[in-house]
Amino acid sequence: MITAAQLRAARALLGLDQRALAGLCGLSLPTIQRMEASDGVIRGNVDSLMKLVGALDVAGVDLIGEGGVSDGGGRGVRLKAPRATGE
Repeated sequence: MITAAQLRAARALLGLDQRALAGLCGLSLPTIQRMEASDGVIRGNVDSLMKLVGALDVAGVDLIGEGGVSDGGGRGVRLKAPRATGE
């Protein structure tokens, strides 16, 4: 699951505007806008959510779920460590 706040934070970490994120994950701009405007956990088409989460993953963002391991606790996002070449 991903919250609207996590989505906005992930997009900010990557330096993307909504249009660029929409292109990255193959969704429409209105879909991204609707997701970011929602309260709490984003609800929607499972395929759209999978595209979004997959694109964020490929772009290098870790989504930290409630109860996930993090020093501060709670939900969040973080950039992944860069992959070594050849992986």
